[in-house]
Amino acid sequence: MAFTAKDVQTLRERTGCGMMDCKKALTETNGDMEKAIEVLREKGLAAAAKKSGRIAAEGVVCVKVEDGVAAIVEVNAETDFVAKNETFIAFANDIAKTVISENPADLDALMTLKLNGSDMTVEEALRDKILVIGENMKIRRFERVEGDVVGYSHGGGRIGVLVKMELEGAAKGNATALEAGKDVAMQIAALNAPYLDKESVPAEVLESEKQITIAQFKNDPKHANKPDQVLEKMVMGKMGKYYENNCVLCQAFVKDGDKTVSQYLADVSKEVGGKVNVTGFIRFEKGEGLEKKQDNFAEEVASMMK
Repeated sequence: MAFTAKDVQTLRERTGCGMMDCKKALTETNGDMEKAIEVLREKGLAAAAKKSGRIAAEGVVCVKVEDGVAAIVEVNAETDFVAKNETFIAFANDIAKTVISENPADLDALMTLKLNGSDMTVEEALRDKILVIGENMKIRRFERVEGDVVGYSHGGGRIGVLVKMELEGAAKGNATALEAGKDVAMQIAALNAPYLDKESVPAEVLESEKQITIAQFKNDPKHANKPDQVLEKMVMGKMGKYYENNCVLCQAFVKDGDKTVSQYLADVSKEVGGKVNVTGFIRFEKGEGLEKKQDNFAEEVASMMK
């Protein structure tokens, strides 16, 4: 019995399985829809697909740096219990290693690659882990960086940071310079500034902040009647505070509040005899922006007693 693209789509809708898996099942069963569903169930694919609709907002952020190449990956699961499972953590580490070695263009490309140390593709290995562990799991995002880079993981994988550095002269490969990068990474993990420096802040964001500040002053009886030029100076002072709070290099250094992060890096540059600078960063926090499952234990127990 022949089958069409519409049959593949129908099977996909009925089982929730991937397009290629549905096509293979229909080929194997010569187009018999019901037998194809049985094949998918036997292989456990339909069970994995059923779990795929469940919320997965826990998990781990894995950071790896190997020979001048770094990867940061977020892998999600449904519960914190599974996120701390050794099998789950090892899987996340293998994904990070795959990203480092294979340099996939995006998530779709990553899913087709052979998982590090396995004969299975990342997609097949993910599906296998869902069946073994019994929870929905998702590879949410990743980034890959080459060059002078430092990685930092905080809170058992709750937050991960990659810091891109510019090291010149005697600073290249210097342990003190790299330790400075780790200090900055720890600061980024703790304070979560959205921008690197003043130049990184989008013009529209600055304009919005400026207008909000002007409105605040004009609505304050103490400042409302002040001349525009005075208000302008006050606004500029406020904007300076905005940079201090929202730009990493402008922030007070957490280990020495008497200097900014930029000044700290300048001091390290003098100490090691070569340029030590931070040119960018990537910060992932597990589950940020995701809807989280809300459990009501009392209701769950009551439902079990009915």
